[in-house]
Amino acid sequence: MEDVANHKMAVIKDDGVHRHIRFSRVDTMFMHFDLITWPGYLCYTGDMGTYVFTRLRDMFEFFRTDRDSPWLKSKGLMLGINPQYWGEKLEAVDKHDGFKKFSEEKFDAAIRRYFVEWIRNHRDETSKDERRELWETIQIEVLEADGDEGGYRKQCAAHDFGHQVHAGLYFRFKDFWETNVEEYSGRFMWCCYALAWGIQQYDDYKGRANG
Repeated sequence: MEDVANHKMAVIKDDGVHRHIRFSRVDTMFMHFDLITWPGYLCYTGDMGTYVFTRLRDMFEFFRTDRDSPWLKSKGLMLGINPQYWGEKLEAVDKHDGFKKFSEEKFDAAIRRYFVEWIRNHRDETSKDERRELWETIQIEVLEADGDEGGYRKQCAAHDFGHQVHAGLYFRFKDFWETNVEEYSGRFMWCCYALAWGIQQYDDYKGRANG
C-alpha cells in the first residue's frame, strides 16, 4: 500500500471487457502498472513485470472473487489475493522474476525436517556419534553445497546424497524431489496485490460515475 499511496488512475479505454487502465505517480513511471483486458484475458504490465492471465470472459470479475472473504473481513484487511489459484491461470510470466523460484530457506528447512524425522524413526538403531557424524556430513555436502540462482546444484546434492551410518543402516533423502522448495517470486506477489488494488480503484471509480 505504501508503494501505491500516490498512484493515480487513468482510464485509457473502457469499453465493456475491453479496458486499458493505468496506475502511476505523477511525473514518473516508477512502479507504474497497466491493466489491459480483452475477452477471456488480462495483462498486467509495468515497472514491476508482465503477467498474462486467462479464465473468465471478464477477468476483472475473476480477480474480485477473493475480495469479500469472511477471513479478510475478520482480520480487517483491505486486499484479498490468491497466488496459488491465480498462478494456475497464468498464460505468460515475467522473464526476469517468473512466477515461482527456488527458496534456499525452504530447502534448508526441508532438509532439517527430513533429518529430524529420520532420527526419530531410527534413534534406537543409531548412536549419538553416528547421528552427529550424519548431520555434519549433511551440512557439508548438502546445506553448504555450491548454490546457484535456480537452486539446481543444491537440489542435486540432496538427491544424490547417501551416507552409510553403519553396516546395517544407510541414509538418503528418499523421494526428496517431491518436496516443495519454491516460493512465489517478489514480482508476482507485487503483481497480485497490484491487481487486487487496481480493480478495487476501478470499481470505486465506476461506482462514483454511476452514482
